[in-house]
Amino acid sequence: MLSPIKPTFFLNKKNNSLLQSNFNRFIKTGAKRILEHPVLEIPQRKEVSFQWNGKILYGYEGEMLSSALIANGEDIFGFHYKDKSPQGIFCANGQCSQCMVTCNGVPVKSCMTPLKEGMVVNYAAQVLPEFREKLNLKDAPKSEIDVLIIGGGPSGLSAACELGKKGVKTLLIDDKDRLGGKLVLQTHKFFGSSEECYAGTRGYKIGGILTKEVEKYSSVQVALNSTAVAVFSDKYVGIVSNGEYKLVKPKKLLVAAGAREKFLSFPGNTLPGVYGAGAFQTLVNRDLVRSSNKVLIVGGGNVGLIGGYHAIQAGIEVVCLIEAMDHCGGYKVHEDKLRRLGVPILTRHTIVGVTGKDHVEKCTIAQLDNNWKIIPGTYKTYDVDTVLLAVGLEECKEFYKKAQNYGIDVFSAGDAQEIAEASAAMFTGKIEGRKILKSLGIDIEIPEDWDEKVKVLKSKPKDTDEKHITELTEGVFPVFHCHQEIPCNACVAGCSLGNISMGEENDIKDPPIFRGDCDDCNGCLRCVTVCPGLAVTLVDFREDAEFPTVTFPYEVWRKDVEIGKMVPIMDEAGLMLGKFKVENVQQRERTLLVSVKLPKDIAKKAASVFTREIKQIPDLYEKSKFPDESIVCRCERVSAKEIRDSIRLGVTDMNQLKAATRACMGACGSKTCFSTIKRIFREEGIPNDRITDRVERPLFVEVPLGAFAGMNL
Repeated sequence: MLSPIKPTFFLNKKNNSLLQSNFNRFIKTGAKRILEHPVLEIPQRKEVSFQWNGKILYGYEGEMLSSALIANGEDIFGFHYKDKSPQGIFCANGQCSQCMVTCNGVPVKSCMTPLKEGMVVNYAAQVLPEFREKLNLKDAPKSEIDVLIIGGGPSGLSAACELGKKGVKTLLIDDKDRLGGKLVLQTHKFFGSSEECYAGTRGYKIGGILTKEVEKYSSVQVALNSTAVAVFSDKYVGIVSNGEYKLVKPKKLLVAAGAREKFLSFPGNTLPGVYGAGAFQTLVNRDLVRSSNKVLIVGGGNVGLIGGYHAIQAGIEVVCLIEAMDHCGGYKVHEDKLRRLGVPILTRHTIVGVTGKDHVEKCTIAQLDNNWKIIPGTYKTYDVDTVLLAVGLEECKEFYKKAQNYGIDVFSAGDAQEIAEASAAMFTGKIEGRKILKSLGIDIEIPEDWDEKVKVLKSKPKDTDEKHITELTEGVFPVFHCHQEIPCNACVAGCSLGNISMGEENDIKDPPIFRGDCDDCNGCLRCVTVCPGLAVTLVDFREDAEFPTVTFPYEVWRKDVEIGKMVPIMDEAGLMLGKFKVENVQQRERTLLVSVKLPKDIAKKAASVFTREIKQIPDLYEKSKFPDESIVCRCERVSAKEIRDSIRLGVTDMNQLKAATRACMGACGSKTCFSTIKRIFREEGIPNDRITDRVERPLFVEVPLGAFAGMNL
């Protein structure tokens, strides 16, 4: 890997030649490359060429093939055998099979296949695999280990650290090319506890911290590009590691495989351009591919709200975010960031359908009444090229359940245990790591308060009517614009003078309070810098009692806040207080600190800098909904109507439903459709206790037969 380039927004006029050389390089490797980013560095990487359906394209060695294709404007990866519908990426996490292509004659998931020089890639099934010479078949190599950890995300890494400290022989496997899991995709600073889960630190940096910690322990072996594919009755776990099939028998198994995106049923839901939120973040943050021009987000939880912010940082327009409930379920500070950046957030709205020839071109939404029915006359249609689905996650727990069935001593942590924030995942990893140590007979303490801390970190945000804004009008002091009970103490830990506490009782969920006097703050700006919600401003009366200087955190369009520019200043509700001149801009830890002089009567009301025009909602028009056309099973393209028709004929056995419709029989192993089918059963009035569950097979992930035959694929 070559040395990284600094983000291009830090280049000055003297460095135009460097900017031009970067531009020329990116034009060759794909017009959709991100050239500048307010947080992430743009690295230099080795350029390679490859063939795509006979065309010569360029990408970067080691990046995922799917990202290289999208960077070159190639969004269609194949066509479904059933109706020739175009197939594109959905999860970018190896959980579905929508990105399947044929590479060097072998079907592969493009989101899990690193790019190499000279690869020959075609649409899936366009080129059939050739028969090879006679194989020398061999048994898969077998080994035993004290602990096997499936998943190298925050919980798996945290558990591995606990095991490594005690010298326990541990194998940590992950199906990606680097450790960190979803932390790798997160450019924002994390909430939680600064002491125990790095609150105030950006997600991708936390991934690096945990990775370096694991590397300290010689007893922990890490295997990347390694996928667990099955748990067997003889207590072996099948693993495909860099194309080679192996069997590992652990004394203890920890499933820390994270979660997968939930799918949503609506017309056009399989068109290329309908992404899961994780896929979108993978493209823009991990692989620096500007996958979209205009995106509409479905889902107002933290994943959707943060995804919208990541899109804006990547230079992508967010036309709106919709949420079916009457409020967003994510943290209000995340919601406020989007609102103050001009993103319309429409609650009590649902997606009606997506249209386009070979790619998303338009998306129609509508308003819901109190009975969750669409209100006539409320349809809105947007011109977009991407719909980002952030409608929830479900645990990847199939390995855990099967291991339990076969009598393996198995544990789970992180999202595989319960969906929650990454801060909670780190803590559950520590707890489960110590439980494993105890089960191995190693004397280790699990502090009594750890379980309570996990509950706090998993707690849902709670609104509070109390607003603690200091009455000070002289000196220098912070103003806190977060008034929701969420677990976070980054600003408390960041104050070296100890003048900030969490509420009256110093509970980590309480909104912060400045307890100092006008002479107790030195104006260091640390609390402004570390706040994950960008919800702290610093008001400084020391130089001018009538026009104090207010400093705001800022992480988006650098050129819009240059010194001397007039910028709009917004209050907490997103209302503009006026336009004022930027007096100073400094950078700390990838956050820009923008200073503006404001009249004293609005200084404490000011919450953020806003630099773009507010978008207008398009005109309304009527359009009928046709939900029966929605695809439920993406792999086999089974529609909602086919599922409903079978249920109405009396089918309540999932195995019979599979036989009748082929739903759940596709390559992904029902990962994306099973929960949707269960929801259709509920809509048809069939309770869970009347449904016969499907028979789960040992193999949970698609594996080329050659791997079992001893071929190194």
